[in-house]
Amino acid sequence: MKTRSFFILLLSIIVSCNPSEEKKKTKTKMEPEHNTAAKSEIEQYDAPSFTVAEANQLIEFPLHCVENEYPNKLGQTIGSDEDLQSPEALHPIFYGCFDWHSAVHGYWSMVTLLKQFPDMEKADEIKQLLQKNMTTKNVLKELDYFQKDINKTYERTYGWAWLLKLTEALHSWDDPMAQQLAENLQPLTDEIVLKYKEYLPKLVYPIRVGEHTNTAFGLAFAWDYANATGDTAFKKLIEKRAKDFYLKDENCPITWEPSGYDFLSPCLEEVDIMRRVLSETEFKDWLDTFLPALKNNDYHLEPGKVGDRSDGKLVHLDGLNFSRAWVFYGLANQYPEYKHLTNSANEHVSYSYPNLVGDSYEGGHWLASFAIYALQQNRSDEGKAPH
Repeated sequence: MKTRSFFILLLSIIVSCNPSEEKKKTKTKMEPEHNTAAKSEIEQYDAPSFTVAEANQLIEFPLHCVENEYPNKLGQTIGSDEDLQSPEALHPIFYGCFDWHSAVHGYWSMVTLLKQFPDMEKADEIKQLLQKNMTTKNVLKELDYFQKDINKTYERTYGWAWLLKLTEALHSWDDPMAQQLAENLQPLTDEIVLKYKEYLPKLVYPIRVGEHTNTAFGLAFAWDYANATGDTAFKKLIEKRAKDFYLKDENCPITWEPSGYDFLSPCLEEVDIMRRVLSETEFKDWLDTFLPALKNNDYHLEPGKVGDRSDGKLVHLDGLNFSRAWVFYGLANQYPEYKHLTNSANEHVSYSYPNLVGDSYEGGHWLASFAIYALQQNRSDEGKAPH
């Protein structure tokens, strides 16, 4: 015992004499975090910049990939030789960016950036591309693919959710071109809504994973569309199913996250849908039971670390950082008592955003969309429940 006491005393002396206990500097924007040692205080991270300068850089990602047909991961079920066609023949709009859903949120990125920054450098080029590709004829071809019996579950529900997010962005844009594009896209949008309405009542258990099939993510984007377009029946269905799935959840084990390929947080995606569908009182009571630690002003969640950004699956963790950030931003924007989570969101963005570019980067075809959505939520009240 004496020997143990001596070492404890010696350790305390060393710590007390350590001259490095200076006040840590505020992180400059977009500076990645490299120190993973335990911290005696919360480091503060600047909010990421989202101006026309960033928009001019981010727009290069969808412009580079939405008409780039190969490489391509079709992910389709083959019913006959007729299904063995090129990506563009099968999907005359959403054939680029490696896979269907990434092409969809590539178009969402273009619409969102153009809508928010109409004076961006390549505005005219973007408009021409949108009008050239998002025609009634092409939409009907996309619709035909989804209506085949063998494609009933195609892109369920991740791609569905992003298609509705694209329609929502067009619908809420007071611009004649946008309204025409939304009208062109409506038949496919209606088909996706119908698929949701057929699927959700049959889903007995939610899918709680950190990738495409996460139910909470699919519900959140669908709710945004239903809320923006005034589809009351669809909105009520989403609210009911969200409450069925998540209302009794308690003590989500967020310390178990992330899994190695996650780009969504199973715990935080639940937070994102429930803050939409519950009243303020209901939500705060639920969150106190579901993730009580979030209310602590010193709450800290370490960003997901990427071991190899040339690996298409490992780079998913950059997506996780952006999606965690948009959940934290949304929660902090809606409820002042969670404003401290803005710093955690900033930290997550600051880790991943500087790494978005690079010749060997495997996330360029989709992660720019995640970055844009996170940056947008930093100063947005999108998804705020109208109670």
